[in-house]
Amino acid sequence: MNILCVADIFGRPGRQAAKAWLPGLIREHAVEFTIVNWENAAGGRGVTPEVADELFELPAEVFTSGNHIWQHQSLGPYLDRPRVLRPHNAPVGRPGRGFGIYRTRSGIPVGVMNLQGRTFMYEEKLLANPFPLAKAKVEEMRATTPIILLDFHAEVTSEKRAMGWWLDGLASAVVGTHTHIQTADEEILPGGTAYITDLGMTGPHASVLGMRAQDAIKRFLTNGAERRWKPAEDGVRLEGLLITVDNSTGRAQAVRRIKHSASNV
Repeated sequence: MNILCVADIFGRPGRQAAKAWLPGLIREHAVEFTIVNWENAAGGRGVTPEVADELFELPAEVFTSGNHIWQHQSLGPYLDRPRVLRPHNAPVGRPGRGFGIYRTRSGIPVGVMNLQGRTFMYEEKLLANPFPLAKAKVEEMRATTPIILLDFHAEVTSEKRAMGWWLDGLASAVVGTHTHIQTADEEILPGGTAYITDLGMTGPHASVLGMRAQDAIKRFLTNGAERRWKPAEDGVRLEGLLITVDNSTGRAQAVRRIKHSASNV
């Protein structure tokens, strides 16, 4: 089967891109299961109930997230909805779940897990170690299905890369999110696990990670004292990774980076 992992949706431009292009990409590539990271969908940081209701209309089976999912307290009740995942290693007592078994359009079970890295990340000292949690939960889900994917929301390449090798042969795919820059290192590891360090971003790429370049530059010039910023609007792309998985073994058979813009339409 073909599985599509869509990179972090950033602000209104990202939402508009996902609504405009995702249905066509699913048809074009005969995608049977879609995972969307939406943690920056509301103004570039977090998700509000209004934005959640808007994005629930997308043809996606699962919405993953990361450190910004806690930005809007009003989203709390939405985190208990089956299609929504937050990092499994979140601080104790936080609402929501970090993994689940879902079904493709044809009824095939697929396991999905969401974890957050700890190196240079928000609340890193409050997060449980993602490595033992990842292996334990993947092995548990393999009793139900061999097709398992991890969205690892982390800052540093080494931590993401280590997670890929840690789960090689156990997970169908380990895809990195958070840094908003799509990496050119997609591959299938020796044990059959598809891997990419970062899916990229679905949003305005004529920017600095989604925010207006002039705002980002001011922050660097003032050593972080300038905190006002707005999402950019230009150079919108939908990015992600298309993964072909063997239904019986869960091993990845092919990977292809997605980089879709208005010029592709």
